[in-house]
Amino acid sequence: MLPSGWTQKESKSHPGHESQVQVFHILRKHRGSRRPSSWRQEVISKPIEEARAEIQSYVDQLRAAEAQGGFQALFEVFQRIAYQESDCGSHERGGDLGLFGRGQMQKAFEEESFRLNPGEMSGIVETDSGVHVLLRVR
Repeated sequence: MLPSGWTQKESKSHPGHESQVQVFHILRKHRGSRRPSSWRQEVISKPIEEARAEIQSYVDQLRAAEAQGGFQALFEVFQRIAYQESDCGSHERGGDLGLFGRGQMQKAFEEESFRLNPGEMSGIVETDSGVHVLLRVR
């Protein structure tokens, strides 16, 4: 399910397969991240286990919001958490990474982004950047 007012488009070169997806994400970095700093904290020293636990707590909150109010509630809460808590610069856009195609993101992130259907949220996804939760919107 897409946010109200959005339409789903299909790849003209590969009918039945999207050539691009749009994903929102929440990133929590840790001391093993490839760049362990963010707008929130100049030097990130927390262990990966703490980053995983924080992202899992967001996943739990988001699933509860979805259970109570459907996709629209999930989307609104996701954007709010991303804006306030994500270690990515995309936090300014509520975690929106815009449209991207294959080969533009780290492998695990890309694979999960294209595996999800629009309106679906991932569980924990780990990359060299840190620990994420993704919400595919298109």
